[in-house]
Amino acid sequence: MDDIIRTMRISGSGMRVQGQRLRVIAQNIANANSLPQDANAKPYRRKIMTFKNEFDKATGMDQVRVHKVRPDMSAFGKRFDPNHPAADADGYVLTPNVNSLIEMTDMREAQRSYEANLSVIKASKSMLNSAIDLLRQ
Repeated sequence: MDDIIRTMRISGSGMRVQGQRLRVIAQNIANANSLPQDANAKPYRRKIMTFKNEFDKATGMDQVRVHKVRPDMSAFGKRFDPNHPAADADGYVLTPNVNSLIEMTDMREAQRSYEANLSVIKASKSMLNSAIDLLRQ
C-alpha cells in the first residue's frame, strides 16, 4: 500500500506543475496581442517553464517541480503601424514573441499530462480501495 500512496504523491506533484504550466501559457496567450505604449518600451516577452526532479525529504522520494519560469529571448515580431505611439522611425511597432499556435499546442500537451496524472491517481485510489476491501473480508 505504501507504493500506491507514493505513486499518488508523484502524480499529484505532476498535476501541480502542469497546473502552473497552464497558468504561464494562459498569461502568454492573454498578452499575445499587447503592444508597447511608447517607442522606448518593449512588448510582452513570452515566458517558458522548465521542470526538474527534486528529492522531497518529507516523503523520501523524487517529485517533479518547477525549475524556472524564464523569458523566451527569441526576437520580437514587427508590425507596420506608423500611427501607433510605439512606432519606430520606419513606422514599425515591436510585437510580442508569442505564437498562439505554439501556445495552444503547449496548452493541449499540459492538459493531457494533467489528465494522465489524474488517471494514475484514480487507478491508484481504486487499487487502494480494493486492497482495503480485501482486508475487511
